[in-house]
Amino acid sequence: MQLSALSALSPLDGRYAGRLAALRPLLSEFGLMHRRVQVEVEWFIALSDAGFREFRPLTKAARGFLRGLVVRFSEADAQAIKDIEKTTNHDVKAVEYWLKARFEGHAELQRAAEFVHFACTSEDINNTSHALMLKAAREQVLLPALDALAATLRGMAHEFAAVPMLSRTHGQTASPTTVGKEVANVLARLLAARERIAAVPLPAKMNGAVGNYNAHLAAWPDFDWEAFAREVVEQRLGLAFNPMTIQIEPHDGIAELFDAVTRCNTLLIDWCRDIWGYISLGYFRQRLKPGEVGSSTMPHKVNPIDFENAEGNYGLANALLAHMSQKLPISRWQRDLTDSTVLRNMGVALGYTLLAHDSLQRGLGKLQLDEAALAADLDASWEVLAEAVQTVMRRYGLPEPYEQLKALTRGQAITRETLAAFVDGLALPAAERERLKALTPASYTGLAATLARRI
Repeated sequence: MQLSALSALSPLDGRYAGRLAALRPLLSEFGLMHRRVQVEVEWFIALSDAGFREFRPLTKAARGFLRGLVVRFSEADAQAIKDIEKTTNHDVKAVEYWLKARFEGHAELQRAAEFVHFACTSEDINNTSHALMLKAAREQVLLPALDALAATLRGMAHEFAAVPMLSRTHGQTASPTTVGKEVANVLARLLAARERIAAVPLPAKMNGAVGNYNAHLAAWPDFDWEAFAREVVEQRLGLAFNPMTIQIEPHDGIAELFDAVTRCNTLLIDWCRDIWGYISLGYFRQRLKPGEVGSSTMPHKVNPIDFENAEGNYGLANALLAHMSQKLPISRWQRDLTDSTVLRNMGVALGYTLLAHDSLQRGLGKLQLDEAALAADLDASWEVLAEAVQTVMRRYGLPEPYEQLKALTRGQAITRETLAAFVDGLALPAAERERLKALTPASYTGLAATLARRI
């Protein structure tokens, strides 16, 4: 039967399919086939340029035809490869046979057909393809999604830089901050995480069945195959060359990338939970959407579902990414196949990551700051100025400043009048007493606004 979105096992290809369209051509099986064709073509062209008497440089027309197969690779082409795989029961060999079949009618290419996949093991094609897939997904989808989140957060940090807000260390009233400064804290972490993701090199190898160029040297023993492989990997494919491998490239680069993505997702889970809490406190309201329902029985509900969905999907992504980063660098002896099926789920792990980014962005776009609620909360929390008073008392050498303020404020309801009366009884210079009495919870924010505007 023909599958529909309603029968998809994964919500990534069902309920959320439309939100992941950008990743699908890059990290799907189609995307893997596409990159395999690209690698086979570039290896084939490179061999023609190597100076071998038996394989002369390809003409411009032949090169254009071959690279055109990559540029115009379609779902019909991918299906044709799948049809060949039904016979070969080997996905990489199916790509080789498909490519050779495209040479029909091209005498120049037909004469050189056996140089397709020459001296390669499947993993020479696979590891480079996976690296190219991840490189494209990172550059075209994941980093732009993080940049969009960063732009939203930067706008919030600047807009709300000077809006005072009560801090909640341990869930209790604490020294005030500003809304913009708290957003800026998240943005600073996100920018650092983004740079770590962008900086991870993606290694690749083209060195044969066990990493020693055995077959290559059997054919041309005097040729510098290592230099040739490096040139293909670095110059033609734009990846980082790994000279020391077993049959597989050991996936340390992929593990490092997935760890970096996991760390980024974790800090965004932290932010989702904080925003959820601020909505609960009434600091933020959410824009209403006509026709939308928050509860099947409680008509008043406007739930923070975007942040809850983001948190849940970041968690799913991290579970998969953590397993991959721990599993992929492990391979029995010179090669086992356990990495193959795991690598097929790269799109799932990064799909949940992208879905979470999208949910978070949607949620941030619905927020409306309730400055009246923030102000009321601050005005009910004069006890937070105990920190300021006892610190000034320390400056002037008054006895037991911390202990005095503890006795006055801990577990007590403090008002402006209560605090002013206490300050008036202190042996401080008159100007200092007036300065302390002029303080309010809303004005006691230190450098918060400056720090928020700086980012």
